[in-house]
Amino acid sequence: MNIGIVCYASVGGSGIVATELGKHLARRGHQIHVVSSDMPFRLGEYQAGLWFHQVSTPSYPLFREPQYLLVLANRLVQVAREFRLDIVHAHYAIPHATAGFLARQVLAGSGIGRVPKIVTTLHGTDITLVGSDPSYSEIVAFSIEQSDGVTAVSSSLREATHRELGVTRDIRVIPNFIDCKVHHRVVQDGLRARFTGGDPNTGLVVHVSNFRPVKRIDAVIDVFDRVRQRTPAHLLLVGDGPELGTAQRIARERGITSLVHAVGEQEEVLSLMSAADVFLLPSSQESFGLAALEAMACEVPVVASNAGGIPEVVEDGVSGFLHAPEDHDAMAGSIVSLLTDQARRQEMGAAARRRAYEQFDARQVVSMYEAYYRETLG
Repeated sequence: MNIGIVCYASVGGSGIVATELGKHLARRGHQIHVVSSDMPFRLGEYQAGLWFHQVSTPSYPLFREPQYLLVLANRLVQVAREFRLDIVHAHYAIPHATAGFLARQVLAGSGIGRVPKIVTTLHGTDITLVGSDPSYSEIVAFSIEQSDGVTAVSSSLREATHRELGVTRDIRVIPNFIDCKVHHRVVQDGLRARFTGGDPNTGLVVHVSNFRPVKRIDAVIDVFDRVRQRTPAHLLLVGDGPELGTAQRIARERGITSLVHAVGEQEEVLSLMSAADVFLLPSSQESFGLAALEAMACEVPVVASNAGGIPEVVEDGVSGFLHAPEDHDAMAGSIVSLLTDQARRQEMGAAARRRAYEQFDARQVVSMYEAYYRETLG
């Protein structure tokens, strides 16, 4: 199949999953054309069967701001016509599904003979944040309804789409995925000691995110503060975003700056994940929790909110512990229980790895997308 993949180039989950999907599909013999404003975060070096098409937005005095939706739709028309695309796979509803709809209308009226099907994958904030905003809700719902196929990364997100937007069409659940051959425990000598001071009895808690308000970074610091009062521990913050400064300010106010280590945005996090004992994710909302899955693949148990799609990824009491988002004391208690019981921590870490491999590995999830493409093409 000839498939166009439209995604954001940022380090967010939707861009990562879209890029990895394209790479895996290309390895399976499909012709993949990635369309984005910049080179996607994980596209990497040259790979046969994989093209990148950049969307450049010109600036005209007539327009008060760049018209990305229009130039994206125009670029999709060009790529679809030149490479005879069978599918345009839009990751994130706004503006990608809308641009796909516009491109399809242009192609249908041009008489070229082949008009690609539009498949839209919903990733989370395109529904729970952008889609629920009255400024966008009507166009988001329309773009979803007009797609030839729609998938969501969790049952929770599918239900939210029906509930929040009144969408009635069928939405297929195809979860996020990782390649477990790549995502596995990587022990780097001396790395853990860099954050714990070399004390084998000091635990290391890790949080990886884009540091947006929904991640509740203040809760990350508060939960950790409760943990370190009960057992020796350090906190590792990986990533960057608007709330990172908040985390550092709260740490200063509580006098725990020396225990909190921020390493910024990292392209490769496997060794950092693997150095930790517990992954902490107290988000108010998560459509899936890709970072939690990456931790699980590295044999790190997860302590998280029982919000959104997280319970579909983390088995409570098996591969981690889930609590109400506001119950910081319970989260801290679960972390302490793991830090002070090595056997239990290793048992849960092994269970987390098994679940990542059995339920969310690329080998079966990419096949689900291939089957859905064929079903959509009829």
